[in-house]
Amino acid sequence: MNKRNLAFDRTNYLLLALGMAIVIIGFILMSGSGSDLEAYNADIFSTRRITIAPITCLFGFVFMIYGVMRKPKNTETTANETEEGCAQ
Repeated sequence: MNKRNLAFDRTNYLLLALGMAIVIIGFILMSGSGSDLEAYNADIFSTRRITIAPITCLFGFVFMIYGVMRKPKNTETTANETEEGCAQ
């Protein structure tokens, strides 16, 4: 397979995987037992669930967006290849 035809390089995939792992950690931090009609659970308003977990998820989504938007460095492209691509 020709590497020049790929949209992402290895760093992009690593950034996407790291962002996904951070988002999953954020959702795990949000999880827990909830309140029901018989018993009130004040833990649903904890700092971990309301503040830390959403910020963690947001950070993970930003990482994933950067992983998608990052342009791979093309060290193999020469001036001749660029000129030929423009001429076609």
